[in-house]
Amino acid sequence: MIAAMVYALPFLWQGFVLTLAVSGLVVAGSLVIGLLLGTALAFGPRWLGLPIRVFADTARAIPLIVLIFTVYYGLPALGLSLSPFWAAVAALTLFKTGHVIEIVRGAIGSIHPGQMEAAKTIGLTFANRLRYVIFPQAVRRFLPPWINAVTDSVKGSALVSLVGVVDLMMAIQQVIGRTFEPMPLYILGAAIYIAVNATLSIASRRLEARFAATVAA
Repeated sequence: MIAAMVYALPFLWQGFVLTLAVSGLVVAGSLVIGLLLGTALAFGPRWLGLPIRVFADTARAIPLIVLIFTVYYGLPALGLSLSPFWAAVAALTLFKTGHVIEIVRGAIGSIHPGQMEAAKTIGLTFANRLRYVIFPQAVRRFLPPWINAVTDSVKGSALVSLVGVVDLMMAIQQVIGRTFEPMPLYILGAAIYIAVNATLSIASRRLEARFAATVAA
């Protein structure tokens, strides 16, 4: 058992690095797009908010595995061919963007409308109202569900192996094919995922505490 784990480590390390790359790209992309679209949904006109709402609801409603296969096999039919890696990243980003949009909308919506009106009364521009009044308060409500979305991204990245991307899960399966010892390798893989998500949870709690202290000061 131990020998199989030691043998697997170099291969699992390569898969783990790719898993982190996929997760990092998905988290960064969905955060940027989700913040923009979520803010537009909260403050934009109805004609802009409606398609954003449809996109967010659709992205969250489609099973992730279906979305991955749709992007990977569907885009070539439209003349746009992506590598397995980028097809998986695009599908995961679409999926998580839908969640981030809703998290941003909920965080902003939890701020009393009077805050915006008061900031407008003292002459702040719309951008400064968001920067100095709305976002500092909304970020504390945004962080906990967003960190949950980040951990989901790490776990969801295991599905990229279905389109041939050699991530951590695919590396585990390849080593199992050589050693014929599945249990120790799945245990090792589970331990790696747990360690990553536990680290994210600890970091999120520290980040929340830091923002709370900053606002209180």
